[in-house]
Amino acid sequence: MQSQPDQRIGVRAAGEALHIANAQPVLEVNALKTVFFTRSGAVKAVDDVSFSLTRGETLAIVGESGCGKSVTALSLMRLIPDPPGRIVGGSVRLDGVDILGLDDDQLRATRGRDISMIFQEPMTSLNPVMTIGRQIGEVLKLHRTLTKTELQTQVVELLTLVRIPEAAQRARQYPHQLSGGMRQRVMIAIALACTPKVLIADEPTTALDVTVQAQILELIVDLQRKLGTAMILITHDLGLVAQTARRVIVMYAGRKVEEAAVGALFAAPRHQYTRGLLASLPRLGLLRGEAAATSRLQEIPGMVPPLTNLPAGCAFAPRCPRADARCRSEDPPYEEKIAGHWAACWHPGSPDGGSRD
Repeated sequence: MQSQPDQRIGVRAAGEALHIANAQPVLEVNALKTVFFTRSGAVKAVDDVSFSLTRGETLAIVGESGCGKSVTALSLMRLIPDPPGRIVGGSVRLDGVDILGLDDDQLRATRGRDISMIFQEPMTSLNPVMTIGRQIGEVLKLHRTLTKTELQTQVVELLTLVRIPEAAQRARQYPHQLSGGMRQRVMIAIALACTPKVLIADEPTTALDVTVQAQILELIVDLQRKLGTAMILITHDLGLVAQTARRVIVMYAGRKVEEAAVGALFAAPRHQYTRGLLASLPRLGLLRGEAAATSRLQEIPGMVPPLTNLPAGCAFAPRCPRADARCRSEDPPYEEKIAGHWAACWHPGSPDGGSRD
């Protein structure tokens, strides 16, 4: 179940935009392109994606399944399987160093130490035949010089940091002996073991029940603030974005279609796809002056088109209620509609026929 966005979030927009403008980026992604070469043709899973991330900032990337969120994250880590996938263009600069240009040894030294990732499903990401302590210890041994005693001490400290009780005992156990929430906490401990500059959290609460989701989210945010780590949050839950992120990117069919400070995007989305995502959220209380009980959830008709057969013009046009002939024939430019708010839409104005920028 998706979280409810904070309706007061719009008041943060100006301060967020000022902070972003004055901060120095730790991660700079420029024109990133990832293609999967299949029998059906070339699939542009990530198509010309650019963004930056400042120290301590949380950037959310949202969109439906198949929009390119997770492939973007895997591309940043250079974890795309080759074949069939390949990063064919762009750069990913971490503190000025292009990750895409590193050799294998340099990449191994960077992953886990400077940039790390919390994966979606811990049961498939953790090794079932290795103890929890050994799996955390592998990261520490790779990036730090520790004695056996120091290693064991740090493993227990990390498990304690992520609020796992009886940490020393849990370190000797295997993944199947832990609950889903504890396994996810282990994944967080592994990702944060070397205090990375950038943490990528790919749907970190998807496989958990609602109560555990809230606990894990609180833990991630708390640790991020303590350690000063920048975070990229990959999610489809806009309520989660409202609670945690400072800035948000909306992706559709492998491309960015909108980017803004969270407050500005929730207050006045500029792309019709973003409007559809926000309109599909369940709301408690009153909705535009009507009782929630009498209001129906809206849906976005259709589905994300196959990336091997994208329609002409705007990729969202077949699903958009405001699409016209221009939308179906011309690809809209990705441009700044107002200060700090970017979108690729021919009709970025209000859905009731108001102003069009």
